[in-house]
Amino acid sequence: MSVRQSSVIRPSLSVLALISFLASFTVARTFTTLSPSAVFIAGSIHIHHFWYGIAMLALGGWLGINYNDLRITRFAAIMFGAGGGLIGDEVGLLLTLESANYWAGVTFTFVIIFTGIASILILVNIYRTVIRREFSEFLGRSASFYFGVLLAAVSIGFVLETDDFIINIVSTISTVVGVIIALSYIFQRLRKKTPIGTQLVVKMLNTVP
Repeated sequence: MSVRQSSVIRPSLSVLALISFLASFTVARTFTTLSPSAVFIAGSIHIHHFWYGIAMLALGGWLGINYNDLRITRFAAIMFGAGGGLIGDEVGLLLTLESANYWAGVTFTFVIIFTGIASILILVNIYRTVIRREFSEFLGRSASFYFGVLLAAVSIGFVLETDDFIINIVSTISTVVGVIIALSYIFQRLRKKTPIGTQLVVKMLNTVP
């Protein structure tokens, strides 16, 4: 399989894994809701389904690493995503190590955040060439400079006015991003301008027979 073929197939595998993750989480949560007493017990130990998820993650990862066949990699993506869904369904339990926290709201928060980030990463991977070109064109416009300055100024205002740790972290990151955008525009403008001394040297060289 060529590099170009791999770059075309991989995004589709990511989408397949994400769909499998959501389907697995939905099925596990629905089954547990409808049949809360249906559990697998080995001896006196309750075998939670996140263990199956870990096994499926390991199997999917192993198949994806060791085989380059399209059908096998599709199956590996399904196994990997489904295993992640089973683990995600019991995030509340895993974080606190208490079965009573299976229904904790953090589980749904985790799934929503994970799904959002995964979707963004997949889209960025698929359209990275277009995004890179559009972003480069944006950095070359004066609007990017004003946007960067505005973003940095507003973010600094949040940093100065609040004591909330999360808001301070986000605002600090936004400030850095704004400064980088503004400086990128300035550097691009400076690179496009040819110094006068360089122009004179070029003219002198052109006059030499």
